[in-house]
Amino acid sequence: MDRRRFLIGSAASALAAAPVFAQEAFPSHAITIINAFPPGGANDIVTRPLAAAMEPILKQPVVVETKAGAAGQVGAQFVAAAKPDGYTKVTRADFIPLARLVAEPILLLINDQQPPKTLSEFIAAAKAHPDTLVFSSGGLYGASHLPLAYLEKATGPLRLRHLPTNGGGPAIVAILGNNAQVTTQSVSATLPHIKAGKLRPLAVFSAARSKSLPDVPTLKELGFDVEYYLWVGIFAPKGTPPDIVTTLRAAIGKAAQSDQFMTTLANVGQELAYLDGPDFQKFWDIDGRRTDEAVISIGRQG
Repeated sequence: MDRRRFLIGSAASALAAAPVFAQEAFPSHAITIINAFPPGGANDIVTRPLAAAMEPILKQPVVVETKAGAAGQVGAQFVAAAKPDGYTKVTRADFIPLARLVAEPILLLINDQQPPKTLSEFIAAAKAHPDTLVFSSGGLYGASHLPLAYLEKATGPLRLRHLPTNGGGPAIVAILGNNAQVTTQSVSATLPHIKAGKLRPLAVFSAARSKSLPDVPTLKELGFDVEYYLWVGIFAPKGTPPDIVTTLRAAIGKAAQSDQFMTTLANVGQELAYLDGPDFQKFWDIDGRRTDEAVISIGRQG
């Protein structure tokens, strides 16, 4: 079967297509969306309802397949047909941006066993007891590791011990079990735990306060010029025929604006932050430069 593979993820998401015969109309077979991160994170929350909304538009099955590992590199390499041998790195030039779906605020969170109630108390505690608090992330250089680099650029080194896991879901499990005490995660992925009193948000990385957590201050309000979002976008691999790119952009746009998809997002505390391909490209270029700076910063600390 000619099954087209596409990739979706945070800060590196893509849809990938297999070769198509000239006489075939696209799509003529099932489409596979590759989720490059483990279940339970923002990608999973957005991917599955999007796939369901795309099926009646494209009139073909849209299957979600998880290929997690290496902060999204395993899935990205799979889609780009690169050998996932640890040597090949997928770059932004390997993919064509189709659409950004959400750009969700990130929270700085501690678990309920920690005494700090404010960001200033947390910073003071971290600096007074270096290499004591454990920070869990979804993987080295991943979308939930980079926010710490952004924060430390503004606050100075916090000297947290890093516990990289294989996705946002496992990172949340680590802090809930007190194997870690600090993390940076999305609102939608952690809101139930916040409401249950198990996680305490100290600040949000967005420009404005989260509608779901209006009492949580932004980092900018607290005097730190830091802004970061966990965005989810969808891409096609470089070389995908232009007519297929056009068809996919139209289908994704229609699915993203559907009542079905919008209702699902609202139910999990998400908001649509849609950008079509060209605008998404501009956003991705800016975000990529900032991400590169954060990665370099982490490497220097290491």
